Amino acid sequence: MNFCKTEGIRNLVVDACGGKGIMKKNRECVILLHGLARTSRSMRRMEKGLQEAGYLTCNMGYPSRKYPVEYLANTYVDRAVEDCRRKAGENIVQKIHFVTHSMGGILLRQYLAGHGMDDLGRVVMLAPPNHGSEIVDRLGNSWWFQLFNGPGGCSLGTAADSAPNRLGPADFPLGIITGSQSLDPVCSSMVPRPNDGKVAVASARLSGMDDLLVVPYGHTFVMNKPDIISQCIYFLRNGCFAKPGDC
Repeated sequence: MNFCKTEGIRNLVVDACGGKGIMKKNRECVILLHGLARTSRSMRRMEKGLQEAGYLTCNMGYPSRKYPVEYLANTYVDRAVEDCRRKAGENIVQKIHFVTHSMGGILLRQYLAGHGMDDLGRVVMLAPPNHGSEIVDRLGNSWWFQLFNGPGGCSLGTAADSAPNRLGPADFPLGIITGSQSLDPVCSSMVPRPNDGKVAVASARLSGMDDLLVVPYGHTFVMNKPDIISQCIYFLRNGCFAKPGDC
């Protein structure tokens, strides 16, 4: 694996923050956006880690199976940004960062394509289908797939006119973490290898990204891994992921 042991990363995170006393005064907020057919509960462990690192957080839930990507982005990401700014109270939020999982990353890209953010900080995307998923190509016309995933999920294919492929390269500080292993042989067989069972590593990549970390995890629970939480914090602080030589 091309990252440090969890404890080593945690120590680096504390050093980067300048110690706990400074972290408590942090006026930076992190918006968390979950993936398709999930809820904000799926990001709670990540949220707790960010809070312990001194960040304000907004763990935004949204009805991922009910509306198209554009509507979800313009409604719920916008709401999260405003909520983040309110959380600071009398203090001005210096930076708003994002940590997203799967479809949440596409919502963020859609939002940023149409909204300027002077207070935008850094972004970490976990397992984002930045060029779509072949699973949608294979199953997207099935009634049961459409019923379960809704218009947003069904727009995440690999065609040129799919929701992610209509968006441009990253013009913001971006780190991407994606998996290379899966316990789901059926879905994994539909996606070019290496993949995490849902998204190919090649699809997670995005032109303009600052760093990429490929990890031996699957798609569904990557956000709960302690080393991934630590890597997200490290990137938000430093603009890159921790490498073995950093520890």
